[in-house]
Amino acid sequence: MGQQTLIYSFVARGTVILAEYTEFTGNFTGVAAQCLQKLPESSNRFTYNCDAHTFNYLVDNGFTYCIVAAESAGRNLPIGFLERVKDDFYKKYGKGKGATAGANSLKKEYGPKLKEHMRYCAQHPDEIDKLAKVKSQVNEVKGVMMENIEKVLDRGEKIELLVDKTDDLRSQAQDFRKQGTKIKQKMWYENMKIKLVVAFIVAVLVLLIILAICPHFKC
Repeated sequence: MGQQTLIYSFVARGTVILAEYTEFTGNFTGVAAQCLQKLPESSNRFTYNCDAHTFNYLVDNGFTYCIVAAESAGRNLPIGFLERVKDDFYKKYGKGKGATAGANSLKKEYGPKLKEHMRYCAQHPDEIDKLAKVKSQVNEVKGVMMENIEKVLDRGEKIELLVDKTDDLRSQAQDFRKQGTKIKQKMWYENMKIKLVVAFIVAVLVLLIILAICPHFKC
């Protein structure tokens, strides 16, 4: 696979191109710049097809990495190139010059490095293809892990809500128990009052009966 498979590359901060490199002429530079203006800011990979070329972008940590390739390059070679450049550029400039550099101010310094990466990837397509596949699998596993973590966290929130509801029910049960005890005691007192009143009435009746009988028997 020849070097012509990788045609043009650049590194940008936001929409400001900091460094670029190409050995070819064409309108692909303008198309790549127009696509850059429309990219979402979220970290992700994006690919556009136009005139038998692919415009591949990787957005990460505020920087955008681009490679324009021939469709014959396939999918993994551009991805491998972008990952390679991302790691190299961010390590060197991500927290230094890259954060403040102006348009094309790093072209002279990092342009030759882009050329080096393009040549290496074009000359070692099998190696880059394998690395891209591994990277894709790692990202896929990472995505599944993050999804599972989110599910666990979501389940944790639901468990917390369930615990809160259980505590509320327990508290309500204690309140019902206290109220039940009070009602039971109140009913016991009322029952005792009734018994005492009945006992008093019975005693009075017995006394009246005795008083009524006694005169006849001369008590």
